[in-house]
Amino acid sequence: MGDGSTLAVVDAGRARIGGLICWENYMPLARFHLYAQGVDVWLAPTLAQGDGWIATMCHLARENRMFVVGVNPVLHADQVPAGFPARDRLLAPGYLEQNGPWLEGGNTVLVAPDGSVLAGPVREREETLIADLDLRTVATARRHMDPVGHYHRPDILRLCVDTSPRPAVTELNR
Repeated sequence: MGDGSTLAVVDAGRARIGGLICWENYMPLARFHLYAQGVDVWLAPTLAQGDGWIATMCHLARENRMFVVGVNPVLHADQVPAGFPARDRLLAPGYLEQNGPWLEGGNTVLVAPDGSVLAGPVREREETLIADLDLRTVATARRHMDPVGHYHRPDILRLCVDTSPRPAVTELNR
């Protein structure tokens, strides 16, 4: 849980970095708010599996003409120590026979601003993906189509975002 004060892009010097977690990436208004802050590199950590998630990462890259780093963990049953609390619930009898040895199968991918896959997806193995990101391609692509620029139609569409902090506890003095 968070609030609008945490929905910000970070200027890392050479690039503006932002993103959402898991299925928040399917929320167009949250994406638009970050796009409007000029995000160049989008980080999307998740547990989502399959080609549908890769298609989503490619769509986001094309939608905002940015690089996308989709990060998914991998976890093999052999990596869960014998003394792990409640290991028998995590690896219930019959689980491996039904589902195979991968508790989390990965799905990490790097995507270019045109939506093409630069590296990955990596599934069912540990691997580090590396790519040179030429940030000039972001600016070049946005000259053709910028979803928060002239194609946005600010003359008729507006997004109102509440960026005030919302603490979990508020004390009232009586």
